[in-house]
Amino acid sequence: MAKGGFSINYNLTTLRGDFFGGLTGMVITLPVALGFGIASGMGAAAGLYSAIAVGFFAAVFGGTRAQISGPTAPMTVAMAAILTSHAGSLAEALMIVVMAGVLQILMGVSRVCRFVAYTPHAVIVGFMSGIGLVIIVMQSMPLFGATAASGGPVGAMQALPAAIGTMNISAFVIGAITIATGFLWSSRFSRIIPGPLAALLVGTAVALIWQAEVPMIGEIPRDLPSLHVGDFSFDFLLRRIKPALVLALLGAIDSLLTSLVADSLTGSQHDPNKEMVGQGIGNMVAGLIGALPGAGTTMTTVTNIRSGGRTPVAGALCAVIILAVGLGLAPLVEPIPLAVVAGVLMKVGWDIVDWRILLRIPKLNRPYLVVMLAVLCLTVFVDLIMAVAIGLILGGMAHARKLERLELDNLKSVPILDRVLFKAEVDTESIDPLAARVGLVTLTGTLTFASSHKLVSIIGLDIKEHDAVVFDFSDVIHIDASAAAVFSQLLDVAATAGTVCIVTGLKDEVSSTLRIFDSLRSVPNDRVVRTLEMGMQLARECVGPPPTVVHGT
Repeated sequence: MAKGGFSINYNLTTLRGDFFGGLTGMVITLPVALGFGIASGMGAAAGLYSAIAVGFFAAVFGGTRAQISGPTAPMTVAMAAILTSHAGSLAEALMIVVMAGVLQILMGVSRVCRFVAYTPHAVIVGFMSGIGLVIIVMQSMPLFGATAASGGPVGAMQALPAAIGTMNISAFVIGAITIATGFLWSSRFSRIIPGPLAALLVGTAVALIWQAEVPMIGEIPRDLPSLHVGDFSFDFLLRRIKPALVLALLGAIDSLLTSLVADSLTGSQHDPNKEMVGQGIGNMVAGLIGALPGAGTTMTTVTNIRSGGRTPVAGALCAVIILAVGLGLAPLVEPIPLAVVAGVLMKVGWDIVDWRILLRIPKLNRPYLVVMLAVLCLTVFVDLIMAVAIGLILGGMAHARKLERLELDNLKSVPILDRVLFKAEVDTESIDPLAARVGLVTLTGTLTFASSHKLVSIIGLDIKEHDAVVFDFSDVIHIDASAAAVFSQLLDVAATAGTVCIVTGLKDEVSSTLRIFDSLRSVPNDRVVRTLEMGMQLARECVGPPPTVVHGT
């Protein structure tokens, strides 16, 4: 099976599975794409065009066999934030989308996408749950028949009391029925009609039968999208690189997590770098035609696979069918009430929130909880870009704290009694039972920046108490630059105290790192030996015969 590509044995059965997978994917994508377009502030057509552009190009050029891409909740919320806070016009916002696509292509070409998988789980849970809450809060306005509020989720919260006071009862009832349909729709029926589409159809049918006066989606362009190419300076590109980078990273995380889900269901292995090139091309095209940015969509991808989709043909067919159906049925889409769209999206937002983790908050360890809640609150109340940046920093600090404990647990500093050190050479009964002129420092596993700053404070005092110290590196498999620099400080402490230092058991990689940073400069070459036994023999020679005691008669 080719990695991220076509199977050689592509036959009629495979085509049939891809066709039904793409068709089912279209049924799920169409209502959600329209809703995301409206939620972003760019209009329903922007979501429709995103499903077509990102869906097609990510499938053709991507590296995940059965993945379907399109507008997603994180990318929609991020685009809404860019429109309101990071761009002076729609043209500037679209150029940021193009920049994000270029950055994603560069990420794929430079082969760094595998590192996206190292994003801390607490950051992902906090961010995705925050996105889900943002969607629920933002869609509460059209649910009550009010116009969307400016100022993001905070603005929606502030405007919510007034919206409730002037509620459009018809819109609220229609929206509530839509939400109820989404929650009550049986998974058994979802194989025939997916839940989002069922909710959309039921809510719209109620509105038509009721003949209610409620806000509608309105006119959708029936022509193919036109190019939006702006004339922007180099200064603009520099000033907008930060939101473009965050948009690119969000898309990468969203897509590659979906790729992992697809791998688990198909037994295949995606190519993360190729996938990011495909996503980047799709987002570049989306920005050029006035569409929302997109990413891999987990719900649609899973449905595609369960419906028989196994190759990129399914994703491409899904986009082509959306193009044909979406544009051809525009007159049927235009009268859909905004309250119905809000109901569909609120159910989507509810599903995005990781309730399984949130309900276990009392049982979560403190570092995980702090990172998750910080990212969640920043996502909802401050800014997506700030949430991601601070989340990664806090996640890295929490991980370093954990590494510190693990590494320090593997660090042992013990005195070697003279009676033990010289037991094979002299009568131990004549040796002072309390004498311990040699210390042994045993290091294990990895030594990194996480624990390096505590090495001096923990071992430094022990070193000063001995005439000689043996540092045993036999079980050390890696040491980084920070730990190497601190180790040289330990040796300086020993030199100041007049303590002889002996180093044993250096592996090639560890020895190379220590010598690159000149960490062994104060240790003569004849005191760097291969085994611990050789180190102990050298320590005996350095400290000399043991002190003896005279026993009374």
